[in-house]
Amino acid sequence: MGRSAYIKLVDGSIQQEITIEDVKNLLNQYVTRMTKLGDQLDWEYEKAAFPYTVQEKTQDGEKYLQLTATDPLYTFLLIGVGKEEVDGKTRYYVQVTIPDEEHRTPGDVAKGNEFTKYLGQYLKAETHLFNGRIIYYNPRK
Repeated sequence: MGRSAYIKLVDGSIQQEITIEDVKNLLNQYVTRMTKLGDQLDWEYEKAAFPYTVQEKTQDGEKYLQLTATDPLYTFLLIGVGKEEVDGKTRYYVQVTIPDEEHRTPGDVAKGNEFTKYLGQYLKAETHLFNGRIIYYNPRK
């Protein structure tokens, strides 16, 4: 599989746990906001901002979202949730995966980064992008 970006819920994040349903709701919220923006611009902006259909799938008992492209400039994205142990605490994260190099398009990388940043900013999370850069949306002391 291709590269992954992570949205890690840390101290200071809006919530400490997340489910695939929460992520699905946040994506729906994103589409709603883009639709309202399109209404203000008198343009169907949501089709350009979110050129995917969302399907919930299960593999090995784990649910994940497959965002399948509706535009030939894109292919697909996979989004899942998980948890890990860090310093004796259970930390939840959202993983956004883009296809391997022979199947992905520049649009997939751009949209993957856009959704990762949106989710990270909304959740006030530590956001790890595909290129290895980290954005700290969470308040740090």
